[in-house]
Amino acid sequence: MNHPVLNAVPRAATTKGELNTLRKQGKIPAVIYGGGQAAEQILLDAKEFKQATSGISESTIISIHVGKEKKDAFVRERQREPLSLDIIHVDFLEVIKDRLLRAKVSIHLVGTPVGVKDGGVLETPAHEVEVECFPADLPEKIEFDISGLQANHSVHVRDLPVLKGVKVITSPELVIAAVKFAKAEVEAAPAAAEAAAPAEGAAAAPGAAPAAPGAAPAAAGAAPAAAKKEEKK
Repeated sequence: MNHPVLNAVPRAATTKGELNTLRKQGKIPAVIYGGGQAAEQILLDAKEFKQATSGISESTIISIHVGKEKKDAFVRERQREPLSLDIIHVDFLEVIKDRLLRAKVSIHLVGTPVGVKDGGVLETPAHEVEVECFPADLPEKIEFDISGLQANHSVHVRDLPVLKGVKVITSPELVIAAVKFAKAEVEAAPAAAEAAAPAEGAAAAPGAAPAAPGAAPAAAGAAPAAAKKEEKK
């Protein structure tokens, strides 16, 4: 596997002012650690670093040439200036050829799922997995074809292709892609139906006497119950 190459020079301990001067000259202070030896201070060319590391993933191993010495390492951290976002310092984590390492590898999904063509929405909750392997076996990415993924179905870490010499540490049940239908559930308000229906058990008018059992309702406009007696002449 061909790794990006960076050329560097050793860097002695310098003051903050001297570091700022180096940055203005197009240099990036950096450090390499983790190889079992003391951390090594180096100096990089800013343009070369940008070109060599453009588009790389966290699992990309970079070959760093410091004089006649070569070290393989990951970019562990980039420090940026808050306003300009220019890189002002880089931390490298050295990897040893015959020593197992753990790294996060990005998942590259290929194809358009059948479920999306049918109107579904693709969700990708996980974009990387953690693996354990020797540096020579470390993949820069894992490709997975999701063209056959149907609506309301998902794929998990366990569905990824098996790579020789690579052990996946991430849980096999982790979902990496799923297709779901976007449903806007709107509940119809039954206000009209409820307004049309009679109110069951409605309260009686204030002060009204309860109706006698079996009594027929009074007719509208009925004459008074007691009739006046006609006077005899």
